[in-house]
Amino acid sequence: MTARIRAATPVGSCPDCLSWGASYGSQSYCRACYDFTRRYDRGQCAGCRRIIAVKKGHCRLCWLQAGIAAAGRRRLALEDFAPAGYWQLSLAGMSRLGSTGPARQAPPDGPAPPAAAPGWTQLQLSAPGESLHFDKRHWAASAITGPALERARHIAAGLAGVRGWNDRIVTETSRALAVVLAGHQPGDMIAWSQLPAALHRRDLSITRTAEILGLAGLLDDDRIPSFTSLAQERLALLPAPMAADVRDWLRTRGQGGPRSRPRDEHTVRMNFNRVHPLLLEWARHYTHLREVTADDVTAATEPLHGSLRRQTLTALRSLFGHAKKTGTIFRDPTRGVHDGQRPLILIQPLQPAEIDQATSAAVTPAARLAVALAAVHAARPKTIRELHLGDIDLGGRRLVIAGRARPLDELTTSLLLAWLQHRGRRWPGTANPHLIINQQTAMTTRAVSENWLTESCRGLTATLERLRVDRQLEEALTCGADPLHLAAVFGIDDTTAIKYAAIARQLLQTAAEQHAPSGSREPKDQNSP
Repeated sequence: MTARIRAATPVGSCPDCLSWGASYGSQSYCRACYDFTRRYDRGQCAGCRRIIAVKKGHCRLCWLQAGIAAAGRRRLALEDFAPAGYWQLSLAGMSRLGSTGPARQAPPDGPAPPAAAPGWTQLQLSAPGESLHFDKRHWAASAITGPALERARHIAAGLAGVRGWNDRIVTETSRALAVVLAGHQPGDMIAWSQLPAALHRRDLSITRTAEILGLAGLLDDDRIPSFTSLAQERLALLPAPMAADVRDWLRTRGQGGPRSRPRDEHTVRMNFNRVHPLLLEWARHYTHLREVTADDVTAATEPLHGSLRRQTLTALRSLFGHAKKTGTIFRDPTRGVHDGQRPLILIQPLQPAEIDQATSAAVTPAARLAVALAAVHAARPKTIRELHLGDIDLGGRRLVIAGRARPLDELTTSLLLAWLQHRGRRWPGTANPHLIINQQTAMTTRAVSENWLTESCRGLTATLERLRVDRQLEEALTCGADPLHLAAVFGIDDTTAIKYAAIARQLLQTAAEQHAPSGSREPKDQNSP
């Protein structure tokens, strides 16, 4: 299979970086320039003056030349991009864009590298050795077969058919499995921490290889979550009895218990961030949570205001409630400490100019569809990311959002058809069931990231979340602030529906007062200024 693919790949000079090697696309770009031209728009390069794809005003070739001029410095300077009058030629795949880190040191027992010749002299072309994608040991490993490798390749073949992998991904996955399972013995487990050193330098997918090894029962996932490491470091600063109670609370909070459901990691992290500064202060005088009194809780939370105070009291109630339930404290010190009535935040409707900025910033079919789903159907960014193709019924003009069917309007239908046509042309063989996909998720089954989905509206007033809120507020203003109508249309809970109805009533009342006729107002005191 490898020989057939390599023979079908044309070889020539890249028109952008002038490197010689295998070409991709109709313009015969090298692999790096092929991705570069798809990521950045065309313009005039400030260095070579060519009309070409540019990043921050310079083409990829000028970036490579600046990396050579940087002479091992970590950051590029403006003078590094000055035209030198010549270009250093190379073979495709030997240079990395933006590789401006320290120069690789020669081995102690090896000869010193030759000094770079100045001026127009052709520099020495040295093979990168270990940084080659496929070195001698790699090719030797590719020829080795075994029960574990055959089982892993069989699983990979099944995933390739289900997820629509192209030939390049199939070949690279087969080589990655050959590398990590070349010397495998029956009963051996492959640690996740060993995969980056073996696969990263060869540009092979670590995540895809780890998934296949996990399905084959050969992966030892020895990774430590970042929050676990952070919690261990912070708990080490507390007395042992207090740290034990907090550790058990975090475990129950994250994994659940007999009468408690597991919370999202973001919620657990926020709860811990709120209580940890108070625990550090109390640890100066106490060694156990049972020594904390209600006066301590009041004194610690009184300087806080607004949402910070409410979040801190909520986390403290959860911590001491868990300690009371497990019997490590006798009395809950947070009982009787009130955070006050939550004020109603008066949300103002978006201005037409702010909405126009969001629609103008959405230049891709996926971004336009995301804006329409948020602004018309009040879909959350998380809901948009998790929409499946099965949630779309074009024939019946229906759309299922968060388990609730909604009619498809003309605008959303046209944007949806435009996106589906783009998706079919761009990734015809993908098996990802999600509606919106990108280059990273096309050959997988996972959803796109929230950062990628919200990138077009980032920094604007009308973000996707703000457009969703504005849509619900608009419905509340239009329907006469009826919470039952809001709950039926958007599928929101009663508390949220009542909140939007209250905001709408206050906005309508304020608007009525501002536009009241002059004769209906009270007469002004003649003696007042």
